[in-house]
This record gives sequence, structure tokens and C-alpha cells, in this order.
Amino acid sequence: MAADLPPGHAASEPRVGVIAVVRDEAGRILLVRRRNPPAAGLWGYPGGKPRRGETLAEAAARELLEETGITARITGPLTAFDTMERDAATGALAHHFVLVAMLGVEPSGTVAAADDALDAGWFSLDALPRPLVARVAEVAALIP
Repeated sequence: MAADLPPGHAASEPRVGVIAVVRDEAGRILLVRRRNPPAAGLWGYPGGKPRRGETLAEAAARELLEETGITARITGPLTAFDTMERDAATGALAHHFVLVAMLGVEPSGTVAAADDALDAGWFSLDALPRPLVARVAEVAALIP
């Protein structure tokens, strides 16, 4: 439990993160294969942590561009949820994020994986790459 962790431990307080949820005109969603923990090697939405003084929308737009080369107009939040990862050996909480899914519309540019993305691409919901982080399809279903 997080309450058992010492103050200052990386998982003692939840951290805020954003994910950029973008769908193209063909109805495909933009995903990246993550380079770094948590979720290294898994496919999910581009995202990361906001910088000091950066709004959630600004953070989502920055992470989207940094990881994929795509720009989009960030219109606002779709949903928010907790994600927790436990250490496989000890079961101790390793990461706790509160993720805010930000909707991006009118995407432009050519997809090119960069920064902490190993790969990036547009995928239809019936042909999603594997393995996936949790909630990819659930969040995609919220796109208006």
C-alpha cells in the first residue's frame, strides 16, 4: 500500500500525467510503443508529465509532437483515471499516476517516432498492436 511507503519515495504520492488521444479522418488512433518505464515496450497513447507552469493541454500537445512528430489542436479532457504499477518481485507499488486523457483534433504532420517512443503509428480499433497498456480501447470509445 502507498501508505506504507516512506515520504519522498517515488510512489508515495500520485503523479499527474497526460495522454494525447488523437484520431485521424480515417478513424484510426495514434499510438506509440513506449521506450521507458513504466510500460516500456507496450503500445499506448503519446504522453508524459506536465512541466512546471505548463497546462495539461500544452503538455499533451508537446508530448504528442515530441513522441510522434504530429501536431493537433488540444480541445480538452476526455477522462481521467489512475494507473498503478507494482514491482513484480516484491509487489510494492512502483508507480502511481493520475492520467488525464486530452483530446487532440485536426492532426497534421508525418508520424515519426522520437523522444521516448520506440515506434509510432495510426491504428484502427479492430487492428490494434500488441501488447497494449490498459484502457486504450476504453479511452478511444470516448472520442466524440
